[in-house]
Amino acid sequence: MAHPLYVAFIWHQHQPLYKSREAVADAMGQYRMPWARLHGVKDYLDLVLVLEEYPQLHQTVNLVPSLILQLEDYAQGKGIDPYLALTLTPEEQLGHQQKQTIIKHFFDAHHRTLIDPHPRYAQLYEQKQEKGIRWCLENWSNQDYGDLLAWHNLAWIDPIFREKDPAIQAWFDQGKGFTLGDRKKIIAKHRQIISQIIPQHRKMQESGQLEITTTPYTHPILPLLADTNSGRVAIPQIELPQRRYQWPQDIPRHLRKAKEIYTDRFGIEPRGLWSSEQSVSPAILPYIAQAKFKWMCSDEAVLGWSLKHFFHRDETGNVYEPELIYRPYRIETLYGDISIVFRDHRLSDLIGFTYGGMDVRHAVTDLIGHLDAISRSLVEREPGNETTLQNPWLVTIALDGENCWEFYQEDGLPFLRELYKRLSQDEDIKLVTVGEFLQEFPATETIAADQLHSGSWVDGSFSTWIGDPVKNKAWDLLTEARKTLAKHPEATEETNPNAWEALFAAQGSDWFWWFGEGHSSNDDALFDELFREHLRGVYRALNEAIPIQLYEPLEDHAQKADHAPEGFIQPVIDGYGDEQDWHNAGRIEVGGAMGTMHKASAVQRLYYGLNHLKFYLRFDFKMGVEPGKDTPNELHLLWYYPGAKVYTSPAPLIDLPDQAPLNYYFHHHVGINLLTQSVWLQQAWNNHEWHPKNSRVEVAFNQCLELAIPWADLHREPDAWLHLVAIFADHGKFRSYLPENRFIELQIP
Repeated sequence: MAHPLYVAFIWHQHQPLYKSREAVADAMGQYRMPWARLHGVKDYLDLVLVLEEYPQLHQTVNLVPSLILQLEDYAQGKGIDPYLALTLTPEEQLGHQQKQTIIKHFFDAHHRTLIDPHPRYAQLYEQKQEKGIRWCLENWSNQDYGDLLAWHNLAWIDPIFREKDPAIQAWFDQGKGFTLGDRKKIIAKHRQIISQIIPQHRKMQESGQLEITTTPYTHPILPLLADTNSGRVAIPQIELPQRRYQWPQDIPRHLRKAKEIYTDRFGIEPRGLWSSEQSVSPAILPYIAQAKFKWMCSDEAVLGWSLKHFFHRDETGNVYEPELIYRPYRIETLYGDISIVFRDHRLSDLIGFTYGGMDVRHAVTDLIGHLDAISRSLVEREPGNETTLQNPWLVTIALDGENCWEFYQEDGLPFLRELYKRLSQDEDIKLVTVGEFLQEFPATETIAADQLHSGSWVDGSFSTWIGDPVKNKAWDLLTEARKTLAKHPEATEETNPNAWEALFAAQGSDWFWWFGEGHSSNDDALFDELFREHLRGVYRALNEAIPIQLYEPLEDHAQKADHAPEGFIQPVIDGYGDEQDWHNAGRIEVGGAMGTMHKASAVQRLYYGLNHLKFYLRFDFKMGVEPGKDTPNELHLLWYYPGAKVYTSPAPLIDLPDQAPLNYYFHHHVGINLLTQSVWLQQAWNNHEWHPKNSRVEVAFNQCLELAIPWADLHREPDAWLHLVAIFADHGKFRSYLPENRFIELQIP
């Protein structure tokens, strides 16, 4: 029997629990941040409304219980956050501090997609960027503030609602001159949109087009609640907290509360579980089975660890062993079987981090091309001489369903419609929910329960949430609070719900994500404060003395200097160094750093980052630097691949010091003439020769130098490491290099 290639999209909808335990009576509201509300009008309802236009396509959506509760607060008018409170404040009543807050935070959005398309919003943004906050405070009128307050709330409304609601389109047409009355109506429209989210999901689940899944109540890492020592499974040498957290009895509490919220809103019990951060371990399986969940989802890295198999990919990113990953597995427990599917990490990341920066048709063609390639590779593994799939294979694409769309034009609406239109016409690909696939094609391959790896979607480990000194400190504080609660057996969930709710909130994964190295945001200090607020709530509800440490920040939140990349980037290469574009890039401070070369360097700092298609470099020069006059006229990028069996050659420069890393032998060389911005690519060959190669390197030098180098130019396999050094030269004669005494290190995605 011939089968199409079955594809299961799983969209994960989640925001941290922003509700404060100490600001309920505050005039600025009980929600410390607005993101549940703003994503509520931009990302949750429209995603399924677009899908509803293509009824033959089925998908899975995960709604985190703590997100549902926040959305309901906003829909009912009970949710108030500082941004909303300021929006509803008459302009003439705004104080100096409030105006500063508005100027600083009401542009909190990706400006290329949410600000630049709207002339009045873009005008105010340019004034802030070019003239500064002080100028705005001295020169803006009440109307300027009124328009900014309105546009911040308008820009987050998804474009699909402009199509469906003339009142919303009228505000976009109006453009400026907004009054307090207009802003009140805009906020009312926010509540109206948010109030439709849960009913629309229920309606589409009842029609069979959607499957809704759930997550442990406040999005905790279940394996770490069971035992923080599980962090050593993937990284035996990891430095763990001083106090071991080991409270597996909290797992059924999170699962029970998740099921209660789900069944109340959707009228049935959930079958699928998105274990927070796709984290799993043998220890959590009995609790999931006892809660009668039938299936769960994790990442291909977890599958690889479980099978003791590394998934190799070709240089286009497609898996060499598709028969291992594109199928469900069964795990047997004493309380029943659990099916588990493993997502294709790369396809999920392409949607999440790369396609937003591409032309819509090109992006859709690329995604469907990958699915076609998967199908062909599976056909090749079918017995006999078949030309179609004779077995039911399932490709799982699972990712964050909200944050990625901010980087797409029109919030991803053109991309999704183009994708769904083509998939509707493709008889060889069928979109299904995970549940309906498993019902028709139950898992036949088995993973022993004790063989399941303990890990998450990030490298198959838990290092994103534990192991860093600051993260460990947070775990120690959580452990002490949990022990204090355990000393009060009279404090049950029924008799003292405040203590338990505060504990559940503090157990959420998001706080640990932002602590320490690895990730940062403009709100790190606020995440720190919210975590400690939740812990203080445990002690307060128990009438216990609150430890002094819970009034002190866990870390210094001043912006760190040198750091590694914190996420994928996709900057526009125009030579102007847009800070939003490079926010997640790695950074190396050069000007003022130690070292003889750095003292005289015209370069102040170096940024580097990547996505699945390219890697990027940015050189920030001192003000007024002219190539060929204040700095050498050429930049040479040379890199080698540790352990790779490839031809190598010395750098093609003269007067090169005989010292590492300049005396290494390299495989690729990109030269840039900084005066003409011309580029050439060379690859090492036999006998230490350099051969020219075709190149699609992008270069722009205006306020800074920006470069984008496609991975396709390098012809290296995914996961390979490259070590890069940047050398400045005059007509091929060495002058200086960056970074001093080391390489820039990147791993191809």
